[in-house]
Amino acid sequence: MIRIYKFSFLAGVFAIYLYSSSVKAQQKNASKPNIIFILTDDLGYGDIGVFYQNQRKAKGERSQPWTSTPNLDKMAHEGAMLTQHYAAAPVCAPSRSSLLTGLSQGHANVRDNQFDKALADNYTIGNVAQKMGYTTAAIGKWGLQGSDVEDWPSAPNKRGFDYFYGYMRHVDGHEHYPVEGIYRGKKEVWENDKEVSAGLDKCYTTDLWTAVAKKWIVEQTKAEKPFLMYLAYDTPHAVLELPTQKYPKGGGLHGGLQWTGKSGQMINTASGAPDSYMHPEYAKATYDDDNNGDTPEVEWPKTYKRYATSVRRIDDAVGDVIQLLKDLKIDDNTLVIFTSDNGPSTESYLPKGYVPNNPDFFDSFGPFDGVKRDVLEGGERMPLIARWPGHIPENSKVDEPSISYDWLATFTEVAGFPAPAYSDGISVLPALTGKGNQQESLVYSEYVFPGKTPDFQEFSPNNRNRVRKQMQMIRKGDLVGIRYNIQSAEDDFEIYDVIIDTHQSHNLAGEDSLAEVQQYMKDKVLRIRRTDAQAKRPYDDAPVPALSMQVRKKGWNWKAFDGHYPWLPNLSFMSAVKSGKVSKLDKMNFKKTEEDLFLFEGYIDIPSTGSYTFQFSAIDKGLVRFHDAILFDADYGYTPGTMKMTEMILEKGIHPIKVYISNKNQVQNPFQLTWSSKSHVSESFNALSVYYR
Repeated sequence: MIRIYKFSFLAGVFAIYLYSSSVKAQQKNASKPNIIFILTDDLGYGDIGVFYQNQRKAKGERSQPWTSTPNLDKMAHEGAMLTQHYAAAPVCAPSRSSLLTGLSQGHANVRDNQFDKALADNYTIGNVAQKMGYTTAAIGKWGLQGSDVEDWPSAPNKRGFDYFYGYMRHVDGHEHYPVEGIYRGKKEVWENDKEVSAGLDKCYTTDLWTAVAKKWIVEQTKAEKPFLMYLAYDTPHAVLELPTQKYPKGGGLHGGLQWTGKSGQMINTASGAPDSYMHPEYAKATYDDDNNGDTPEVEWPKTYKRYATSVRRIDDAVGDVIQLLKDLKIDDNTLVIFTSDNGPSTESYLPKGYVPNNPDFFDSFGPFDGVKRDVLEGGERMPLIARWPGHIPENSKVDEPSISYDWLATFTEVAGFPAPAYSDGISVLPALTGKGNQQESLVYSEYVFPGKTPDFQEFSPNNRNRVRKQMQMIRKGDLVGIRYNIQSAEDDFEIYDVIIDTHQSHNLAGEDSLAEVQQYMKDKVLRIRRTDAQAKRPYDDAPVPALSMQVRKKGWNWKAFDGHYPWLPNLSFMSAVKSGKVSKLDKMNFKKTEEDLFLFEGYIDIPSTGSYTFQFSAIDKGLVRFHDAILFDADYGYTPGTMKMTEMILEKGIHPIKVYISNKNQVQNPFQLTWSSKSHVSESFNALSVYYR
């Protein structure tokens, strides 16, 4: 559903020149729009004007300080606000891994607090874009490179990005001056495989990444290929450092941040004193600290002046990039996304004498409870703005729930391709544009962290000082289920209607009418994930629940599809050219079928609860899902004919299975799939073990 709303908004370097032929080259690619995904670090839902801060200002309550983001407000005015968008995890490494791979935390190989772990060698928004004909870049913070050596196994260049400029290591993103290292020491900046921090004196990273991004965008206008850029800021996370000076005037092609290429002054704000500039709107800002109008107001603590300045700097940078697109005349052909990786942080890394960076000063978590590292709404509900003139209606709000791993599928649809079958996400393009049928997104997260939630008075009493440890979240309609300090798969979910109870204060789980929802959530979270030995869960050994249904006819439902794609596509969302039922796979005459893509669907009747071993191989490519969990992935990097094996603990009863197959050579037996257990003899899926309804 799209609703249309009106709201108000505040209204000496090397010049960069654009040739008219470059504009024409970009216009030729109108069918494949450019894509810019801007990700911030630890920015809360409540930090953005149109999402929350403007409401604080309108109240006129002097005990509630407010900030402003005029450029982001303008971006929202020119596009859409996604009011119910989630991060896949409440901390940066797993959140970014899910975003980049299109996988939920039930499938992603980076989970929990696995900072600097190598991102799996599989599809990413980068290499998927490359296969669709895009030039790609990752600029800013990475933190998913693998072992701490210079030959990182999963550096951006090895995960689908033609160009990289930024911090490779997660910890480097804690410092926003790479050379001076004011609070956390000197850090390395990498351009592809070369360390380039020498000469980056006085370069505040928000400014540096913006200048590099603008330079790279201009370079792309000289080519005939569309581009995808992943621009990942490391602010306002960690050390709340200040820029060197005010943001340069103008913005865009000839104004704003500019890359000069001069060592020691590499960008046009690399002068003056690092960590010195406070935005004038906040430098002398005061508030009613004791909620008493008869006493004088006091200035904001310096910590919050710094935080507000850092957020405002991001706001300036986004406005600068959008102005560049307008100047280059590629504005109408560029989809820009702005969001954050997780909720606001209680960390500031400032020296003694500064008050803690408690996000309740501005209510950075918005109308929700929870912060970074919480699966409560405040830890994972993100501000997201999408802008694509002529395609996304202005002044619109998208209220359908969505999550960060939906973007891979969205970007493929934007470019005219189906998503890989491997992806857990769905395209949100219909919701953004108001055209077509919007599929329901799977909103799911799991995470573990010691300690407790903050004792903020803004939080509901049940969410203050609560033990975290093993946590889980799943959404169904307007209802969100959460579990904290999970002990077993039998633990009940707390259930909240997050539309009318944003603070998750009234647990509905005890209502008889929600007994089925409770069971649905308990079953669903076991059906959509695979265990990970490096991210153990107390429900890992619980059997995957069977369906409450009966099947009688043996065999498969099958569908055949036309088309040639760079990957095995998610056939579940595509229109079949042929379909039917078959009792045995060997009765399918694959040699005479013109189509080479197939989807087989059926049900297995598991004879007894226990551990089952599955084996699978494909002549070309294949992917198998058991319920919604990925049983086998034989697509990216798969050597045809290789036998793969896995185990699952299953409950006795009926379980659905889907097999996606590519059969380019039209062989008679395009795949093999067998299953067995200690008490059950190995059986081929060619035999009469699969059923359809």
